[in-house]
Amino acid sequence: MNWTRSNLDGDWLVKTLITANVLFFAVSLVLSTRLGDIGSFLSPGQASLMLLGATGTYPIDHFGRLWTVISASYLHGGILHLIFNLMALKQLAPLTTSEYGASRMFTIYTLGGVIGYIISYLAGVPFTIGASAAVCSLIGALLFYGKSRGGAYGSSVYSEVKGWVISLFVFGLIFPGINNWGHGGGILGGIVIGALIGYTERRKEGNFDHALALLCGMATVGILGWATVRAFIYG
Repeated sequence: MNWTRSNLDGDWLVKTLITANVLFFAVSLVLSTRLGDIGSFLSPGQASLMLLGATGTYPIDHFGRLWTVISASYLHGGILHLIFNLMALKQLAPLTTSEYGASRMFTIYTLGGVIGYIISYLAGVPFTIGASAAVCSLIGALLFYGKSRGGAYGSSVYSEVKGWVISLFVFGLIFPGINNWGHGGGILGGIVIGALIGYTERRKEGNFDHALALLCGMATVGILGWATVRAFIYG
């Protein structure tokens, strides 16, 4: 489908998110090499992922690492894991930005990922990482947008994004180790946040939206920076 209504206003943000994921993946590989914890080719070991902020019942219940519900979205278990998530992000983020604005897209991405990982934690998933919960929140927000807006365009958005949900469901059934709770939680989080903050056709972005996105950005940068420094000091 050709998203003719997409714009380029949020390209810088999408590139920043992709860059942050790639850099943090590189950090995890460097730390793994330092610890002698490297997995298979271009795959960080679990010890380094744990130090850098993997989430789940184990890091939260045993070490009180509540902050990992943010950091886990920037960690990946291998190069293919990273590529798949970033390909999905590159496809979904521009449309979400077009309909919600760059600030609200980033808020949905950040808080939707947090909600996905909280639901994953409540479901008892012990150890999990990846941007997929945050990416799924974009799917949820677009599902809400398409259903809420209606009309030919809204219906086409809804139908296209619904295909992502079906693919995720099938993918989760076929491949082991997929955090379906995180995916489903991310979608639910995106729907809820999308409904609460609204999309551009209902309300243009304002100072509140920019401030909320800034808080999400500051929290993300602070947590990733602190996790990196701490991991290399104590690792």
